[in-house]
Amino acid sequence: MQTNTAAKLAERFREVFLSGAWVTGTNYKAQLSELSWEQATRKVGNLNTIAQLTFHIHYYIAGVLQVFRGGPLEIRDKYSFDMKPVESEEDWLALRDLFLTDAEAFAQAIEQMSDSRLAEGFVKPEYGDFQRNIDVMIEHGYYHLGQVVLIKKMMAV
Repeated sequence: MQTNTAAKLAERFREVFLSGAWVTGTNYKAQLSELSWEQATRKVGNLNTIAQLTFHIHYYIAGVLQVFRGGPLEIRDKYSFDMKPVESEEDWLALRDLFLTDAEAFAQAIEQMSDSRLAEGFVKPEYGDFQRNIDVMIEHGYYHLGQVVLIKKMMAV
């Protein structure tokens, strides 16, 4: 059952990942859709590549989405950059498209949450409730979106 709170959270999530431009003037879908695999994997100084950041954010989206669907929390921070190499346009498009597909599934899962579900504990007491974890995903998303934008500017894409 969708609540006003759930609808607002889903809207905020979509804002950063899929369709928004209000806060940052862009979103992941817009930033990633115009990149070739060579650009996505180009190393700028000692920064992560855009492909690595895409993998990293997707890792958390997929892991938390699994919990939303009733599964266990299996993700671990130490593995969040363990990406297999992106060596072709096909590899990049697969990574990017899975990221975007799972981001939409994440937003849809949020929309289905009741207020009581949003207030439930998330896996362990120290992780807070579902709403807190959704907020963290949004905040984490903005943090790395800023990095993507800056890396693109540094590459002059």
